[in-house]
Amino acid sequence: MSSSGRAAIPGLLGGGANLPPGPAGGVGMPGAGGNTRPTVTMASYPDYSGAQQAVDFLADNRFPVERTAIIGTNLALVETVLGRLTTARAAVAGLATGAWFGLFIGLLFGIFTVGNWWAVIVAGLLIGAAWGAIFGAIAHASTGGRRDFTSAATLRAREYAVTVDADLADQARQVLSRMNWQPATG
Repeated sequence: MSSSGRAAIPGLLGGGANLPPGPAGGVGMPGAGGNTRPTVTMASYPDYSGAQQAVDFLADNRFPVERTAIIGTNLALVETVLGRLTTARAAVAGLATGAWFGLFIGLLFGIFTVGNWWAVIVAGLLIGAAWGAIFGAIAHASTGGRRDFTSAATLRAREYAVTVDADLADQARQVLSRMNWQPATG
Protein backbone atom coordinates (compact mmCIF):
# COMPACT_ATOMS: atom_id res chain seq x y z
CA MET A 1 0.00 0.00 0.00
CA SER A 2 1.14 3.52 -0.70
CA SER A 3 0.96 6.32 1.84
CA SER A 4 -2.41 7.37 0.36
CA GLY A 5 -3.97 4.00 1.22
CA ARG A 6 -4.12 2.79 -2.38
CA ALA A 7 -2.43 -0.40 -3.51
CA ALA A 8 0.86 0.25 -5.30
CA ILE A 9 0.66 -0.59 -8.99
CA PRO A 10 3.85 -0.88 -11.06
CA GLY A 11 4.08 2.07 -13.46
CA LEU A 12 1.30 3.99 -11.69
CA LEU A 13 2.57 6.85 -9.60
CA GLY A 14 1.49 7.35 -6.06
CA GLY A 15 2.89 8.82 -2.85
CA GLY A 16 6.57 9.93 -3.08
CA ALA A 17 7.32 8.95 -6.68
CA ASN A 18 10.34 10.77 -8.06
CA LEU A 19 9.76 11.86 -11.65
CA PRO A 20 11.26 14.81 -13.47
CA PRO A 21 8.90 17.69 -14.14
CA GLY A 22 7.20 17.95 -17.52
CA PRO A 23 8.04 20.53 -20.20
CA ALA A 24 6.23 23.28 -18.29
CA GLY A 25 7.87 22.46 -14.97
CA GLY A 26 5.33 19.76 -14.17
CA VAL A 27 2.50 22.23 -13.57
CA GLY A 28 1.11 22.95 -16.99
CA MET A 29 0.53 21.80 -20.54
CA PRO A 30 0.03 24.29 -23.37
CA GLY A 31 -3.64 24.56 -24.13
CA ALA A 32 -5.72 26.39 -26.69
CA GLY A 33 -4.91 30.05 -26.99
CA GLY A 34 -1.58 29.74 -25.18
CA ASN A 35 -3.23 28.99 -21.83
CA THR A 36 -1.70 26.38 -19.59
CA ARG A 37 -3.62 23.75 -17.69
CA PRO A 38 -2.20 22.09 -14.58
CA THR A 39 -1.19 18.49 -15.28
CA VAL A 40 -0.35 15.45 -13.21
CA THR A 41 2.10 12.72 -14.20
CA MET A 42 0.18 9.44 -13.90
CA ALA A 43 2.76 6.84 -14.90
CA SER A 44 6.30 6.48 -16.19
CA TYR A 45 7.66 3.87 -18.61
CA PRO A 46 11.13 2.93 -19.84
CA ASP A 47 9.87 2.61 -23.44
CA TYR A 48 7.36 4.39 -25.66
CA SER A 49 5.22 1.30 -26.20
CA GLY A 50 4.37 1.12 -22.48
CA ALA A 51 3.22 4.74 -22.43
CA GLN A 52 1.30 4.20 -25.68
CA GLN A 53 -0.40 1.14 -24.20
CA ALA A 54 -1.52 3.14 -21.14
CA VAL A 55 -3.01 5.93 -23.28
CA ASP A 56 -4.66 3.34 -25.52
CA PHE A 57 -6.17 1.71 -22.43
CA LEU A 58 -7.50 5.09 -21.32
CA ALA A 59 -9.03 5.62 -24.79
CA ASP A 60 -10.60 2.14 -24.77
CA ASN A 61 -12.26 3.06 -21.45
CA ARG A 62 -13.78 6.30 -22.79
CA PHE A 63 -11.30 8.59 -21.03
CA PRO A 64 -10.90 11.98 -22.81
CA VAL A 65 -7.41 11.25 -24.16
CA GLU A 66 -7.21 14.64 -25.85
CA ARG A 67 -6.33 15.87 -22.35
CA THR A 68 -3.32 13.55 -22.00
CA ALA A 69 0.27 13.75 -23.19
CA ILE A 70 3.21 11.39 -23.52
CA ILE A 71 6.39 13.22 -22.57
CA GLY A 72 9.82 11.78 -23.34
CA THR A 73 12.57 12.90 -20.94
CA ASN A 74 16.34 12.52 -20.87
CA LEU A 75 16.61 12.66 -24.65
CA ALA A 76 19.62 11.33 -26.53
CA LEU A 77 20.48 11.55 -30.22
CA VAL A 78 21.68 8.11 -31.37
CA GLU A 79 23.41 7.92 -34.74
CA THR A 80 23.74 4.37 -36.03
CA VAL A 81 26.56 3.97 -38.54
CA LEU A 82 25.34 1.94 -41.51
CA GLY A 83 28.54 1.60 -43.50
CA ARG A 84 31.48 3.17 -45.27
CA LEU A 85 30.75 5.82 -47.90
CA THR A 86 32.96 6.04 -50.96
CA THR A 87 32.66 8.34 -53.93
CA ALA A 88 31.31 5.42 -55.99
CA ARG A 89 28.62 4.65 -53.40
CA ALA A 90 27.71 8.34 -53.20
CA ALA A 91 27.38 8.38 -57.00
CA VAL A 92 25.11 5.31 -56.93
CA ALA A 93 22.93 6.87 -54.21
CA GLY A 94 22.77 10.09 -56.27
CA LEU A 95 21.91 8.05 -59.36
CA ALA A 96 18.94 6.47 -57.58
CA THR A 97 17.69 9.80 -56.22
CA GLY A 98 18.18 11.49 -59.58
CA ALA A 99 16.37 8.67 -61.37
CA TRP A 100 13.30 9.13 -59.15
CA PHE A 101 13.33 12.88 -59.70
CA GLY A 102 13.87 12.42 -63.44
CA LEU A 103 10.99 9.94 -63.57
CA PHE A 104 8.75 12.49 -61.84
CA ILE A 105 9.73 15.27 -64.26
CA GLY A 106 9.37 12.86 -67.20
CA LEU A 107 5.85 11.95 -66.07
CA LEU A 108 4.92 15.62 -65.78
CA PHE A 109 6.20 16.39 -69.27
CA GLY A 110 4.82 13.10 -70.61
CA ILE A 111 1.28 14.05 -69.60
CA PHE A 112 1.40 17.05 -71.95
CA THR A 113 3.21 15.32 -74.83
CA VAL A 114 1.16 14.55 -77.92
CA GLY A 115 3.56 12.08 -79.55
CA ASN A 116 5.74 9.41 -77.99
CA TRP A 117 5.20 10.07 -74.28
CA TRP A 118 7.14 6.93 -73.22
CA ALA A 119 10.29 8.40 -74.74
CA VAL A 120 9.83 11.58 -72.68
CA ILE A 121 9.48 9.53 -69.46
CA VAL A 122 12.53 7.37 -70.22
CA ALA A 123 14.59 10.42 -71.21
CA GLY A 124 13.63 12.16 -67.95
CA LEU A 125 14.62 9.07 -65.96
CA LEU A 126 18.00 8.71 -67.72
CA ILE A 127 18.88 12.41 -67.56
CA GLY A 128 17.88 12.56 -63.89
CA ALA A 129 19.95 9.45 -63.09
CA ALA A 130 23.03 10.87 -64.84
CA TRP A 131 22.83 14.26 -63.13
CA GLY A 132 22.09 12.62 -59.78
CA ALA A 133 25.20 10.43 -60.07
CA ILE A 134 27.35 13.42 -61.02
CA PHE A 135 26.06 15.58 -58.16
CA GLY A 136 26.30 12.69 -55.66
CA ALA A 137 29.94 12.08 -56.54
CA ILE A 138 30.82 15.79 -56.48
CA ALA A 139 29.04 16.34 -53.15
CA HIS A 140 30.92 13.47 -51.50
CA ALA A 141 34.26 14.45 -52.98
CA SER A 142 33.80 18.03 -51.75
CA THR A 143 33.67 16.87 -48.12
CA GLY A 144 37.36 16.04 -48.31
CA GLY A 145 36.95 12.78 -46.40
CA ARG A 146 35.39 14.40 -43.33
CA ARG A 147 32.32 12.16 -43.45
CA ASP A 148 33.15 8.83 -45.08
CA PHE A 149 30.24 6.89 -43.61
CA THR A 150 26.47 6.69 -43.87
CA SER A 151 24.26 6.73 -40.82
CA ALA A 152 20.73 6.99 -39.52
CA ALA A 153 19.95 9.30 -36.60
CA THR A 154 17.16 8.67 -34.09
CA LEU A 155 16.03 10.56 -31.03
CA ARG A 156 15.48 8.33 -27.98
CA ALA A 157 14.14 9.11 -24.54
CA ARG A 158 15.23 7.30 -21.41
CA GLU A 159 11.77 7.63 -19.88
CA TYR A 160 8.22 8.32 -21.10
CA ALA A 161 5.72 9.91 -18.73
CA VAL A 162 1.95 9.89 -19.25
CA THR A 163 0.37 13.12 -17.99
CA VAL A 164 -3.27 14.15 -17.71
CA ASP A 165 -4.99 17.39 -16.83
CA ALA A 166 -5.12 17.77 -13.05
CA ASP A 167 -8.92 17.91 -12.95
CA LEU A 168 -9.05 14.42 -14.54
CA ALA A 169 -6.27 12.84 -12.47
CA ASP A 170 -8.55 10.83 -10.16
CA GLN A 171 -10.57 9.48 -13.10
CA ALA A 172 -7.39 8.50 -14.96
CA ARG A 173 -5.96 6.86 -11.84
CA GLN A 174 -9.13 4.76 -11.45
CA VAL A 175 -9.05 3.64 -15.09
CA LEU A 176 -5.34 2.84 -15.06
CA SER A 177 -5.68 0.87 -11.83
CA ARG A 178 -7.89 -1.59 -13.78
CA MET A 179 -5.18 -2.14 -16.36
CA ASN A 180 -3.59 -5.60 -16.31
CA TRP A 181 -0.12 -4.58 -15.11
CA GLN A 182 2.78 -6.92 -15.65
CA PRO A 183 5.51 -6.76 -12.98
CA ALA A 184 8.82 -5.39 -14.21
CA THR A 185 11.44 -8.04 -14.96
CA GLY A 186 15.15 -7.63 -14.90
